Amino acid sequence: MEIRDLREIGKRLMEEIPAVRQSQDLKKALGTGAAGDKTFHIDRKAEDIIMAGLRALGEPLTLISEEAGVVDMGGGETVVIADPIDGSKNAVSGIPFYCASIAVAEGKTLGDIRYAYVLNLISGEEFWSEKGTGSFLNGRRLIAQQDEELYLSAYEAQSPGRDIPLILPLLSRSRKTRCLGAIALDLSYLASGAVSVFVSSSPSRSFDFAAGYLLVREAGGVFTDMQGKDIEHVRLGLARSSTLLASGNEGLHRKVLELLSKKDEVV
Repeated sequence: MEIRDLREIGKRLMEEIPAVRQSQDLKKALGTGAAGDKTFHIDRKAEDIIMAGLRALGEPLTLISEEAGVVDMGGGETVVIADPIDGSKNAVSGIPFYCASIAVAEGKTLGDIRYAYVLNLISGEEFWSEKGTGSFLNGRRLIAQQDEELYLSAYEAQSPGRDIPLILPLLSRSRKTRCLGAIALDLSYLASGAVSVFVSSSPSRSFDFAAGYLLVREAGGVFTDMQGKDIEHVRLGLARSSTLLASGNEGLHRKVLELLSKKDEVV
């Protein structure tokens, strides 16, 4: 499996998903996915396209997907972890910020990821990365932010009353903040230099950030948990596994960790 195979899946997603946005059943929940969240028609359609594309490759692999859970496709060492629609709530609400996210690993941990692919399903922008070769947007090499200014901090708040106080020192020192609702896209734009920092103080599932992890790292960024601990040994799966903190560079990351350590102080 190579990036071009993931891009072929992306091509079909861009051909078929826009029509789903016009469906009368867009907001109708079909049930609950393997990860415990509601599954909508757009989630199911995107997952069907991804699974069909993977099966067509004829390679032994295991798929871990938000909706279907763990799917054995012939076994082997290759693990594909996918979030067919990252930002489902945006998608069903008519907010144009969501994507498909796919990571391919040669093992069972975050550090084993070899390929990453994130497709903005509104703009068609393709972010991809291969371990050791860099990150790219539509073929253009990406470099994460180089200086230590907090231009724009993005965050995820699964429970705002609990999560926002934990990151308030960072938000207060940032020039701009955004809670956009699609972690994989947040991380993709961090890799591009458009976002300075991304933080999630509640543990996230690995399919939310697996592709973004490699994209950020290969663009020169830093990715740890909120305490600054390496997360490359986090296992790929459906469980909530780690808080997230990603920054454009080492100096910026140290600055953010210092700010977050002051969460109990008045800002």
